[in-house]
Amino acid sequence: MTDSTRIVVYPARRIVTMNRALPTADAVAVRGDQIVEVGTLESMQPWLDAHPHSIDDRFRDAVLTPGFIDPHLHPAMAAVLLPMEFITAMEWKLPWGRVTPTLTADAFDTRLMELHRGRAAGEPLLVWGYHQLWHGAMARQRINAIDPVRPIVVWHRSFHELYLNDAALDWLEITEAEAGNRKHIDLAKGHFFETGLGYAINRLNPHILAPSRFRGGLHRLRAVAHAGGHTTIGDMAVGIFDFDLEWSSFLECLNDEQTPFRTELIASGLAALGAKQSNEAALEFIRALPERNTDRLRFSDHVKLFADGAMFSQLAQMQPPGYIDGHHGEWLSPPDLLEEQVRLYWNAGFKIHVHCCGDLAVELTLDILEKMQWERPRFNHGFTIEHFGFSTSEQVQRIARLGANVSANVYYLHELSAIYARQGIGFERASQIARLKSCFDAGVTTALHSDFTMAPAEPLNSAWVAVNRINAEGEVMAEPECLTPYEALAAITINAAWVLGRESDVGSIRAGKKADFAILEADPLEVPPEQLKDIRILGTMFEGTHYPTQPAES
Repeated sequence: MTDSTRIVVYPARRIVTMNRALPTADAVAVRGDQIVEVGTLESMQPWLDAHPHSIDDRFRDAVLTPGFIDPHLHPAMAAVLLPMEFITAMEWKLPWGRVTPTLTADAFDTRLMELHRGRAAGEPLLVWGYHQLWHGAMARQRINAIDPVRPIVVWHRSFHELYLNDAALDWLEITEAEAGNRKHIDLAKGHFFETGLGYAINRLNPHILAPSRFRGGLHRLRAVAHAGGHTTIGDMAVGIFDFDLEWSSFLECLNDEQTPFRTELIASGLAALGAKQSNEAALEFIRALPERNTDRLRFSDHVKLFADGAMFSQLAQMQPPGYIDGHHGEWLSPPDLLEEQVRLYWNAGFKIHVHCCGDLAVELTLDILEKMQWERPRFNHGFTIEHFGFSTSEQVQRIARLGANVSANVYYLHELSAIYARQGIGFERASQIARLKSCFDAGVTTALHSDFTMAPAEPLNSAWVAVNRINAEGEVMAEPECLTPYEALAAITINAAWVLGRESDVGSIRAGKKADFAILEADPLEVPPEQLKDIRILGTMFEGTHYPTQPAES
């Protein structure tokens, strides 16, 4: 606990404030959970003469930045996935170990067989990270070849789809009579995707949401977020599994002094509409959520909606010429229904975030926003395009003119651009995934997020991709869209705070804001840009309390 009356001054090798009026400083004075003054020991002397104080040199050799903010990840989804086994095409660095890349179908099956043989008989095996462009076509028959007796679930890298073998179908009591005619279910292949995924998840919930398992996953999420230097995260769709379970688990696992960050909770407007008997009941439910707020868990006037399908599944909705192979994306909310949902929450005064992966989804969402502005004009409305995978340069101008924000997953560019150029949409559009510099140049408030586990929850890694635009095969993609290091740092600090509506409290280091810092071994504005992702995070300060990071396991 911190002393709420005494001022503590922390000198540092350098303080990067993200405050243009005072961009760097040598020391920061903190009282309780609040910054009192930023500057030099000499400039803050009037405060020190007037109040009890001490000088704490623990950060003397470190660089302080604002605590990193991820405005869009999913603690509940992470709690479901982190207890699973990972088989992924990219390396994953997690606090408890590393996942090495698996790049071929044979390698995937070999690893799946290893995991199967290491399990007790009859114990279900859940694996996350499969992607067809690396690991080949998946079907229940292929999983049966690993073992037809053990229930095996192969969860797609996108999270939006999964495959079940025969034993898993029996385990979950899924039959042809009940599931055979449902949308987005191919029972012959054991494939459940988009809206069909929801059906499968309902059957899986007793296992994946078992309290001990789910809360263990949240504790892992807490370690991941802290290792990334976060002091604020945004849960961008509370209620996607089970609202009451999510909330009670958050209270137990993310609301104590061992949690070195706050979680901004954005309700799923779609889930609320599905759970309540009327639109009015859904609005009443979401409006009442801030009554539950604690210091670390906070609902506000934000709500999340969904347009199209998953980027990793190639189910994003695309404008012509579409996909090379001629397939089409999917709508998570059909256009007319999405317009109804937006109108409901817009007229009720909410700040609306819409999941948009494809450029057709962006176009639809901007058409709806423009219609809302004609029907009921609003200023400072906080409308945000989430993910922003594929877009056009003209859409960036529309976003600016309509006063919307962008919260982008730039990691798509790193993992997907090379393979999507060959097996997806061609080089031109694949190279321009997450056109961030255009957004900055147009004056659009633009943030970076992980959508964890769609990308690693490592803000400096996202910044590295945004600055260098280097994909997994070492190519620089659409170099004119590279951000400067300062812009990238803004996108994981002050701009992310704006997207969450917390710009007055966090996101920069200035008098009156929360004492939230990322403690770094090097200055992200001074290192060579290609080294951004390698800067060691020494810890964080959250509301005046220091939380050192633990050394990662090899």
